[in-house]
Amino acid sequence: MVVESRVDHVGSLLRPRVLLDARARREAGEIEPVEFKRIEDDAVRGVVGLQEECGCVVVTDGELRRDSFQSEIAAACDGFENVTLDAWLWGDWPSDSVGDRSTERPPGLAVVERLRKRRNLAAEEFAFLRSITGRIAKVTLPSPSLLGNLWAPERSRAAYPTLDDFVADVTSIFVDEVRELQRLGCRYVQLDAPHYPLLVDPVWQAFYESRGWSWQEWLARGIEFDNAVIDAAPGLTFGFHLCRGNQGSRWLVSGSYEPIARPIFQGVRAHRLLLEYDDERSGGFEPLEHVRADQIVVLGLVTTKTPRVETVDWLSQRIRDAARIVPLERLALGTQCGFSTSIVGNAISEGDERRKLTTIAETAARVWG
Repeated sequence: MVVESRVDHVGSLLRPRVLLDARARREAGEIEPVEFKRIEDDAVRGVVGLQEECGCVVVTDGELRRDSFQSEIAAACDGFENVTLDAWLWGDWPSDSVGDRSTERPPGLAVVERLRKRRNLAAEEFAFLRSITGRIAKVTLPSPSLLGNLWAPERSRAAYPTLDDFVADVTSIFVDEVRELQRLGCRYVQLDAPHYPLLVDPVWQAFYESRGWSWQEWLARGIEFDNAVIDAAPGLTFGFHLCRGNQGSRWLVSGSYEPIARPIFQGVRAHRLLLEYDDERSGGFEPLEHVRADQIVVLGLVTTKTPRVETVDWLSQRIRDAARIVPLERLALGTQCGFSTSIVGNAISEGDERRKLTTIAETAARVWG
């Protein structure tokens, strides 16, 4: 059965201070692994309780065990070099965005050997999450081609002669992962694909084309790999998240979904589209005309970047505006992105996070009953 919840959020939640402190102590060798795991488990219990109190029907573990939403490929597999935290944070962040303008791509960052999987990426996360909640437990994974960033033409060819070879190997790992998640009882997996909206920007087009595919191929080939993962677990609900960058309350690009809407919305065989619509950077709702009739659109109207107070009235009106294009019964409400895409987190408080999740649930109750 396809998950049809009207209340959703992208996945990551602010890391509690006790967990961040424990991570620092673990890295300094001041805490044993068993003690760190206890603190980590308690932190997950805390954010699951928060989501339940706020009225979330779909809950995650907040991605609390990860450095970044996409980092588990390097944490679970050997074959990479120079995968520091900056591997997940780098980018040319616009000057009117919050924080520093740019973070350089780590020199030497690359896959340099064939991948050797040491453990599953998310199965342990899900097994623990399932054990502590009766709500719908969602697991997030990156779109396979997002990790094409880790293939460097000058360093990776000995292991993977082409970008296709590398992304195909990543896809096979994700295929195994979603099958294991399904075996464990998972109902809902979300693929995160923030790289596709970056293709509306010429600078990012040039970067991605330097990897070996034209920007059109990034869409066409990337969607093929996304669908290979989705098709591997029939009966599982898949979400597909698109945004324009989210690190430390910063963003990377602006622009309507229109240039990429038709190939993605009609090509990706996901059941739920989680789309960024929290401000004018996202453009209007018109690209939703391309959404297939069998998909639910989760409108990311609630920002995770700032403490802005969204009201039930304002959100309800925005939903009605979108319903002029996509019928109300195929809409849902969520956040524009995660609250803490990496351990850095956004410039908001845990109180802001709680209020925003509660407002989403309250708005959904008013609009859909």
